[in-house]
Amino acid sequence: MAKSYASAVIEASAEQVWQAVRDFNGLVVWHPGIRASEIEGGGPADAVGCVRHLTLGDGAAVRERLIALDDVDRSYTYEFVTSPFPVRSYRATIRVAPITDTGHSFVEWFANFDADAADEQRMDQTFAQGVYRTGLNGLREHLGR
Repeated sequence: MAKSYASAVIEASAEQVWQAVRDFNGLVVWHPGIRASEIEGGGPADAVGCVRHLTLGDGAAVRERLIALDDVDRSYTYEFVTSPFPVRSYRATIRVAPITDTGHSFVEWFANFDADAADEQRMDQTFAQGVYRTGLNGLREHLGR
């Protein structure tokens, strides 16, 4: 099983960052690689089991199911329902933690997945840099930090 990981320090409180991140349908607001997002069936974006349909910048579609939401830990976990990526068993978590010394936030975004050996390194790079790093930079910009 492969793991992709990215993290960032964001100069905003954990509560401010969590409010931006928590909305499972809100990725389109702060992630520059997302063109559109919709919760299938029109239900609430914080209902475990809901599925978001993302349209990526290149027009590809990804469907992701929310499998855990934890306001105390400021994290949520989701899995691919369908995606254009050559991976299996993809499960990702985004988590926001306070940096008590400065009042800023530490944000982690990571996934575990299976892929064929020929695809594993490329998918790690795609997720860690192309998705998570780009998203965390977009989050920082969105929050004006």
